[in-house]
Amino acid sequence: MCRFVIYKGTSPVQLSHLLTRPCHSIINQAFDSRLRLDHRRPINGDGFGVGWYDSVHDEELGSQPCIFTSVTPAWNNVNLTRLAEKIKSPLVFAHVRATTAGTLSLDNCHPWSFGKLMWMHNGGIAEFSKIKRRLQSNLPDELFNFVTGNTDSQWAFALFLSKLPDPHAKTFAPHVLRKAMMETIAHINLMTDAENITEPSLMNFCVTDGESVVATRYISSRHEEAASLWFSSGTTFSEYAEGGHYKMSKADKRENIIMVASEPLTFEKADWMEIKTNHMVVITPKMNLLQFPVVDKYYVPPSDPAALNRGTEFAASKGFLSAHRAVSIRPPVDLQVPETQSFPVLVA
Repeated sequence: MCRFVIYKGTSPVQLSHLLTRPCHSIINQAFDSRLRLDHRRPINGDGFGVGWYDSVHDEELGSQPCIFTSVTPAWNNVNLTRLAEKIKSPLVFAHVRATTAGTLSLDNCHPWSFGKLMWMHNGGIAEFSKIKRRLQSNLPDELFNFVTGNTDSQWAFALFLSKLPDPHAKTFAPHVLRKAMMETIAHINLMTDAENITEPSLMNFCVTDGESVVATRYISSRHEEAASLWFSSGTTFSEYAEGGHYKMSKADKRENIIMVASEPLTFEKADWMEIKTNHMVVITPKMNLLQFPVVDKYYVPPSDPAALNRGTEFAASKGFLSAHRAVSIRPPVDLQVPETQSFPVLVA
């Protein structure tokens, strides 16, 4: 299984406050998870990647993101530690990898970028080899040649790019990214249906242009839960106790920080809210967080009792969800954690 975290803030964050300092950072989750319990492959040691955008635009440098990847375990990479202490950014994508498809190589490490866009995936497209040629045949030459790796994730990114009016655009309205994401999921489902693939696909995709963010929690099933996905927002994200114990604080109604993560980065339940299965979250340039249902044949309305009774066995068997749907992670030591407030989510 893999894990990712997204940070968007009104002010730049030092990468170390996301990646290396928190005791339950995405890097520590790679070998010491408290929520996603994968008894098959408990270690995410097949490479990592972090991508970020400049805090201040520089015409000479351009608007594309900078990406640093490595095939070494993230917790044992001294260059990552050094860079994280010296880089700040208002929008960060980070990913740790456990291979499910594709070889161990830099080309297969998330995130990937194309122009101003950046992409990550957590999950897997079922029996991808059966639809790979069909997917490729739908791509223009430029996007077919863009793919350098051999993962389902990067091919899904190429498919997403093909759904955009202009993948080379300098900016993308949130609704444009959202529509392309909807069409990407629908197209993948169409191809798996054509091949009579019955195993569900786990499609937690995320994309950004440096201004807007779109992330999905999705599974092609009406009966199973998708891979876990959470979000948190507030005014500050800071260390409240020695040893890397962080919390999200909310001092007023403003949202200065929004984070989306496959697994919470803090030990306090009140810091995080679970994104519903088969829903999409959109973070706008003005820091509004919107949640949309992905309405297709796998969508179960909240009024249907089945919405509350999705099974956990499939995602848990893949290492993407706790079998008991744990929603609280306790710290390794007994600490008094200051109370935080929950917040409303705008639902479309």
